[in-house]
Formats: sequence, structure tokens, C-alpha cells
Amino acid sequence: MNIGDELRNVVRGRVLAAGDDGFERARRPWNLAVDQPVRAVVEAADADDVAALVRHAHLAGLTVATQPSGHGATGDVRDVILLRTTRLDELEVRDGIARADAGVKWGRVLEAASPHGLTGLAGSSPAVTVTGYTLGGGLSWFGRKHGFASESVRAFDVVDATGRRSRVTAGSDPDLFWALRGGGGDFAIVTAIEFDLHPAPRLHGGRMLWPADLARPVLDAFREITASAPDELTAWYELLQFPGADPLVAVDSTFLGDGGDAEVLLRPLDKIPGRISDSRTMLPVADLGSITAEPTDPGPGVSHAELLTGLDDSVAAALLERPIDPLLSVQVRHLGGALARPSGTPAGHLDEPFALYMFGIPGEDGGTAVRTRQREIADALVPHTTGRKPFTLLAPGERAANAFTPETLTRLRGIKRARDPQGVLRSNFPVLG
Repeated sequence: MNIGDELRNVVRGRVLAAGDDGFERARRPWNLAVDQPVRAVVEAADADDVAALVRHAHLAGLTVATQPSGHGATGDVRDVILLRTTRLDELEVRDGIARADAGVKWGRVLEAASPHGLTGLAGSSPAVTVTGYTLGGGLSWFGRKHGFASESVRAFDVVDATGRRSRVTAGSDPDLFWALRGGGGDFAIVTAIEFDLHPAPRLHGGRMLWPADLARPVLDAFREITASAPDELTAWYELLQFPGADPLVAVDSTFLGDGGDAEVLLRPLDKIPGRISDSRTMLPVADLGSITAEPTDPGPGVSHAELLTGLDDSVAAALLERPIDPLLSVQVRHLGGALARPSGTPAGHLDEPFALYMFGIPGEDGGTAVRTRQREIADALVPHTTGRKPFTLLAPGERAANAFTPETLTRLRGIKRARDPQGVLRSNFPVLG
């Protein structure tokens, strides 16, 4: 019996193995530049299906890697069973609390929360699943005000490495609850997540855009704004090079409050002439994804992130010394606020006030030119980076050890060994890797 037939005897959802129609498409991650050499793909019908699959894997010596939408894939999945939880799609919002199944994406949560004047701690893309994002800590537009998304979690519904289902809270299983709130998906498969929503009765946000020859004055204004920004304001500075277009510089922002107050805080940017466009306006929370307008369909990409200890003149020089080509974007995100305070989760806190995120689309060289340019910028910034990276911004080839303090990594590894000694479950970035 081949692996496909074996799994079809175990689960009710769709099973695809090598040679089956649709297998090649089903195994692809969100980042099409990453290959996933898996043995089979299982699209679970529900949480009971997930449990049945894991029980079988536990007894048969198989490994299961869970990817709701395929974000964060690294390709380290040779011969594993790839579990898709897309069909787990129930969502409930009540009394300031959301309960989302593992396949629910942030866009749906924001649409449901927005009419109530509430928001979840979503990032820039509405296409990312709540569960995958939150297991990695979750760096939100509103993290400066409310901390990591994982801090808002109340409970997880999980399937453990033996296939047993349970509800995990701080009271019922403190070690596993702690590990799942930002330590990744190495410890159990989350089938649903329950978390607090936060007040957002007024939201101002949008993008300002200038020609790239104004990159330096825009950066100077960005530094002035972020030096004293209240926690309600988040601003990201971005160098952009779209294919076939002139280079640009942008500042994206959100403000939890009135537009007039936001305009006062961002006034240094308004003093810069030559602006091409300005989409800032009062927004419903449901439109949060429109600010950066990231792609909502899979595509190839190469990313690299660093944490910056500051944004002084030497950092500015390294960023602006020459065009970013062949990169598509070089983004500097303002952190600080609640993100700099102890969180009680594996994400800990971020002493670094800025995150750098570089992204490019691989060409015929397979991404060599993009990676080379990313390394050049990262090397130039070495005196001003710490080597640590937020878990949610790790890239293929990096390890969980790049995201956690030694003490946190030791505790996570201990929980992994105790909860999954056979290695039945594998996350995108295994803590034992």
C-alpha cells in the first residue's frame, strides 16, 4: 500500500501523494521560491481528522508538518506529511474575544471585529492565518500599543504528538501554553485559537510616497517622528524599486486615534515637497491591509531581516549609499513601546527600536543577486545590528536559535523533548534544529 492509500484509510479529508493529480500544486508553499519535497499532503476535514492523522503518524513513525496557508515555509520537509488546515474555518467574535479555527485568515477577523470598534493584533497582510502568525509571536501594526499578538491569547485547542485533543490555557498546562505563545508550532498542532480583541474605535492610516531622490529628508523626518512617537502611532520607512519603474521612498503609518492628531504627529513629513501621493485617511479596521497592499496570492520571494540598535547617520548612510536594486523593498519598522516591555512569552521583548526587512524577487539566477545585495546591506550595518531576529521574520536557512535568548531556547527545547520525543511534529523552524 502506498502512502496515499495508507492515509486515505485514516482521514476523511483529501489526500494527495506523488503522482496524484493536484499534488504538485497542493505541496507548494506561499513563497513559490521554496520547494517542499513532502511525501503527501493531507487537507484535514476538521480537528478530529487532524487527531486521526497524528495518531497514525505517531504509531507509524511518520512526521507531520502543519501549514495552514504556507507562509513561513523553509523547505525543510523532506519525506514528511504536509498537513493543511484550510478547511478549519469557523470564526466567532463575541464580548471582545475572537475564536478562530486554524485556517482563518486575519482579513476575516478584522472584518468581523471592525463593526464593534475592535481589532486583533494583525500584521500588514490580510492573507496570513491568525494561528500561524500568532504561534510566531506576531508583530502587529498595533504592537507598540498592545505588544506581541501572542500576548493576547487566552486559549488554544490542540492536538498533541500522540493525537490527543485538548484545550490549553495558562491554568491547564502552563508550559505548553507558554511555548505556543510565540515559540512556534513545534509542540502541538493548534486547531483553534481564542484571543482578546482590542479597542480601535478610530483608526487613521495610509501611505505617503515620494521620488527616491528625497529618501534622505524623508528618513530624517521619520527619525524625528519616531524619536517621540506615542505608542498609538506606528510608522514604517520603505525604499521601493518596482520593476520597470523609478525608485521611490514611502512612509506607511497607522494611528489609533483621530486623524487630526495623526497629522500633527506626522507633520515633519508634510513639510517635504514633491510628494507623489498620500493615501492617509480614517480607515475601518477591515481595510488595514490596504495600507501596504501586499500581494494576496502566492509568489516567489527572498527575504532577510535584522534588528537595528538605532537609526543614526551611519545607519542612514548604509541604507542610502546606493540604489537597492535588485531588491524590491528595504523597510525599516519602528518598534519600541509595548514591544520593548517584558511579555511573559517566548517572544520576550525587543530592546532594539527598529526592524529592518529586505525583500526581493528571485530572477533567472535563482535569487543569487538578491541575496548578495541583502548581505551587502546587512554587512554594512553589522555594528548596528544584534544578530537576533523576530521569529515571525525568520527566512529559509535561518534557525529558531536566531530568534530566542539562550534561556528561552533551552526551555523550549526541554518542552519539545518532553512533549514530542519521537519528533512526530515539525514546525517551519524547529527548536531542536
